[in-house]
Amino acid sequence: MPPKFKRHLNDDEVTGSVKSERRNLLEEDSDEEEDFFLRGPSGPRFGPRNDKIRHYVQNQVDEVIDVMQENITKVIERGERLDDLQDKSDSLSDNAAAFSKRAKHLRRQMWWRDCKMKAIIAMVVVILLLVIIVPIVLKYRS
Repeated sequence: MPPKFKRHLNDDEVTGSVKSERRNLLEEDSDEEEDFFLRGPSGPRFGPRNDKIRHYVQNQVDEVIDVMQENITKVIERGERLDDLQDKSDSLSDNAAAFSKRAKHLRRQMWWRDCKMKAIIAMVVVILLLVIIVPIVLKYRS
C-alpha cells in the first residue's frame, strides 16, 4: 500500500467510529428486529424478585439437559448394539454359505459312494451268476 494511503489509527478513533456507527444505526429508521440485534433483548431483567422464576426455569432447563444426555447415551448404546447385531448377522451369513458349500460337496461325495456301491453289488451279482451258470452250461454241453 502506498504511504499516502496509510494512516495510523489509535484505539480511541476506532472505538469512537464504532460508537458513532452504532448511534447512527439506532437513530435512523430502525425497526424492532434491528433494535433487538443492536441493543439486545428488551424486557424485564431478572432481579431479586424474579429469582423464583429464574430458579424454576433453570431447573426446567437442567432437567431437559439431563433427559437429552440420557437420550444421546441411549442412542449411542443402541448404535453399538446395532453394530454388534450387524456383525453377528454377517457372521451367520458367512457360516450359512460355508455350510451350504460343505453340504453340496458331501451330497456329491455320498452320491458317488452310492454309485460305486451299486456298481460293486452289480459286479458281485454278475460274478455269482457266472460262477453258478457257467458250470451248469458246461455240464449240459458235454
